[in-house]
Amino acid sequence: MALTPFEREAFLDRFEAGPALLRQAWNEFPGEARRWRPAEGKWSAHEVVVHCADSEAYGHTRIRLLLAEPAPLIVGYDENLWARTYDYHAHDVELAFRTVEAVRANTVALLRRLPDGAFGRAGRHTESGGYTDADWFRIYAEHLEVHAAQIRRNLAAWRSRT
Repeated sequence: MALTPFEREAFLDRFEAGPALLRQAWNEFPGEARRWRPAEGKWSAHEVVVHCADSEAYGHTRIRLLLAEPAPLIVGYDENLWARTYDYHAHDVELAFRTVEAVRANTVALLRRLPDGAFGRAGRHTESGGYTDADWFRIYAEHLEVHAAQIRRNLAAWRSRT
């Protein structure tokens, strides 16, 4: 179902606020614990931030495909495979934050200037099937909120580990 302009604006406001929420959660974490993993197969706070940079870069492309291309195919990816393959701990976390901030700012500027008629588009996702711009807004508006909460859960687990 297509979003109303009011709903879309509310999602955009959340989307725009996301980088600050992620940075705030990161800044609460002591430096010595940022690479600590709460369990086997779980990500450290550092890995979460680098994942967010990759996800935002791909999300930037996804919404552009949805709004410009006829019947776009949105390709899924294995985020855990990416974390291992690209050794997220070796990636500069500040560069990842700058990527998140720049990509989000660029996408917000684009989406805020488009007319209402540009929205209401659909494509197909390789893993979930039908995929609309409304799906994109819902997913990406909460994405950094979810990961900020994940970082805080890691911090709570780190503090209670002994």
